[in-house]
Amino acid sequence: MSMQTAASLSAESPGSDMYRLVEALYPICRSITGEGVRETLRIIQQHVPIVVHEVASGTRVFDWTVPNEWNIRDAYVKNAQGQRIIDFKRSNLHVMSYSVPIKARINADELKEHLFTLPDHPDWVPYRTSYYSSNWGFCLSHRQLSEMHDKEYEVCIDSTLQPGALTYGEYTIAGESSEEILISCHICHPSLANDNLSGIALAVALAKGLAASPRRYTYRFLFIPGTIGSITWLALNEAAASRIRHGLVLASIGAGKKLTYKKSRRQTSEIDRAALNVLKHSGEPYDVLDFSPYGYDERQYCSPGFDLPVGCFMRAPNGSFPEYHTSADNLEFVRPELLERSFDVCRAILDTLEHNRSYINQNPKCEPQLGKRGLYRAIGGAADHIDELAYLWVLNLSDGNHALLDIAERSGYPFAVIKTAADQLREHDLLKAE
Repeated sequence: MSMQTAASLSAESPGSDMYRLVEALYPICRSITGEGVRETLRIIQQHVPIVVHEVASGTRVFDWTVPNEWNIRDAYVKNAQGQRIIDFKRSNLHVMSYSVPIKARINADELKEHLFTLPDHPDWVPYRTSYYSSNWGFCLSHRQLSEMHDKEYEVCIDSTLQPGALTYGEYTIAGESSEEILISCHICHPSLANDNLSGIALAVALAKGLAASPRRYTYRFLFIPGTIGSITWLALNEAAASRIRHGLVLASIGAGKKLTYKKSRRQTSEIDRAALNVLKHSGEPYDVLDFSPYGYDERQYCSPGFDLPVGCFMRAPNGSFPEYHTSADNLEFVRPELLERSFDVCRAILDTLEHNRSYINQNPKCEPQLGKRGLYRAIGGAADHIDELAYLWVLNLSDGNHALLDIAERSGYPFAVIKTAADQLREHDLLKAE
């Protein structure tokens, strides 16, 4: 972490806390199953009381089957002098995830069929997987490959691929209502700080904050392996899925120039509208993407058989930044201040959902006299943005047919301003919750 970055946030700030969690999780070799996932969940349990679930290999989950469990102890390629020129113990990205075990001496041409590099970024190591086909491979920098001149190499991947379980974590925070907001993140990548770990850190920070706050909705947090994890959860929890009213998938929120929100399949669901209102008034540069059936786990939650209103909150979409799925997605790539700003915006989106409700104007025949109630500039300070027009918009549209988010969208005000205006009007008995 740079001196400038470290100085920009206090040790107790959400951004610093999130960064420390990213640091703690970064060294672990994770995949879609295995001990790395369990170790990751044990560390998360030190922050929030998640329940860990194990689903046996071979379990049928819709059109998929829970795969065998993969674990790895060591892997290397040795040259003719017996030196480890590719070493899993130096970086867990060096081994293709789900590589089957091998121990052999092979010629250079055969080995190179199992080597993966990035010629356009010769000092970076790519991240590659082979989850659903039997294969093995090593990832290395293109510069390393250019220095391999021996005719024969010793290859070892000390791994196991056998019946076990898929492991995921779940944390439910009860609210006043049984209706749920889903927060989901993937936990299946090895040492990739932004693409994988930043979303986990944001989910943990949100869970800690929400657990300490009054809540209208019940919140369900899922820490799952990508794709097969969400498919498995949905297959085993259709009743719980029916209670989900809003949802966010979190990914890649610790680096990047713009916040990015990908809409749900419905495109205009309440979560989509809440995210757009918050982003519009956040002061942050941002992009909004229409739904597509490609990306993170939102594509499973939004599949037509469920069609849940789940969007995706990111700073950079998958595949859109050069560091994506490479060794350059490291601890230096993720910035604590961006983690914190992402947290602030995401929490504002959830606050919008929490407080979006309809009211009835208790003085609907012409405007009430606000001055005698002390409402003009009654808020002051940070509420300088609230003027009489915000009150008038709330009063005029509070007919039981418009919720506060409707009013914010129509008036052009931030939701937080409209909500504060409504609170003030309620205190003076000019509004009543429907």
